[in-house]
Amino acid sequence: MRLWALAVLATVFPAITLAQAPRFIGSVTAISGNNLTVKTDAGEEKQVTVPDGAGIKKVEPGQKLSDAAAIKLTDLAVGDRVLVQLDPNASTPQAAMIVAMKKSAVAQKQEQEQQAWQRGVAGLVKSVDPASGTVVVTTGAGPMTKTITVNTSKSTVLLRYSAESVRFADAKPAPFDAIKPGDQFRAKGTKNADGSQMAADEAVSGTFRNVAGLITEVDPASSSITVKDLITKKPVTIHIAPDVQMRNLPERMAQMMAMVLKGNSAGGTFPARGGNGGGPPGGSPAGGGQGRGQAGGAGRPGGGGPPDLQRMLSFAPAIKLGDLKKGDAVMLVATSGSSNVNAITLLAGVEPLLEAPQAANLLSGWSMGGGGAGGGDDTGGTQ
Repeated sequence: MRLWALAVLATVFPAITLAQAPRFIGSVTAISGNNLTVKTDAGEEKQVTVPDGAGIKKVEPGQKLSDAAAIKLTDLAVGDRVLVQLDPNASTPQAAMIVAMKKSAVAQKQEQEQQAWQRGVAGLVKSVDPASGTVVVTTGAGPMTKTITVNTSKSTVLLRYSAESVRFADAKPAPFDAIKPGDQFRAKGTKNADGSQMAADEAVSGTFRNVAGLITEVDPASSSITVKDLITKKPVTIHIAPDVQMRNLPERMAQMMAMVLKGNSAGGTFPARGGNGGGPPGGSPAGGGQGRGQAGGAGRPGGGGPPDLQRMLSFAPAIKLGDLKKGDAVMLVATSGSSNVNAITLLAGVEPLLEAPQAANLLSGWSMGGGGAGGGDDTGGTQ
């Protein structure tokens, strides 16, 4: 799950000493002669002249500006990330210095970050110890449930999701004491040999609400559904934005998942995806094309033992609001609220799961497996 639009370069650009001169960060959209057009991270389009005397340097992710290599304007390409430092004495926008990061380098760094998040920890906070800086996280569901102790330090980057989003780009720095039991939590770092502990380099947390129940109304005009929450027995209006992750479990897959969660299955295989074809979407925890079309094989590292249920969710077909109807059973993660919330992730076709223990925990890691901090957010998501 991070928008590398700013984050990658932020490790370099603060070192620039011309802090008083106007500057902007963005992506190159056009180059014509000595004129550069840049779309800034704020969404503005800037045009700037690059005189012969302007300094242009190329940095790699994590490289210090002092180690950057000098390049020419002709070495820049559309899509490259740039910081443009303007000449404060020029009557028209002119670059005094440009620091660039090649598009390919940003993409490679982003891929490395996503892989680090996917190898990390994602689940629900079981307990927090401010004195030692540790967070105990419950991951998985059913027989795959386990606890991992995440150790933080002064160097650990701690972020907090916005109350309205699990987009990693919307997360803000937050103190350790912002993390609470029951929060969704994701971290990347170095695990010990048996995977029971992690020294976290970066972690992100947030407080969200799990809702499970039957749809009583679908309102396409307001892009919302009404669900009768099985826990509170009260109706909840769920607003569904276009970027909400929505999937539908095939019936046989839902039945098998319910059996596993109830402890009634120690093995067996998941059904193939049938007519849906193809592998998991790009950036999903399932990754690549492994087990393509055979959910059982993909869900089991090495092909044995109980399936990884959270991983299996990535194989479920994507759906839209128009595919939902009154009476459908859904499980979802939403923003906090009592009767009016915004959906973050939604899973339909879950009738067999509603009576299964720990079924809601299926979404605790999957819903944060998107971009930045691991998935389709930006990094996106996460991270």
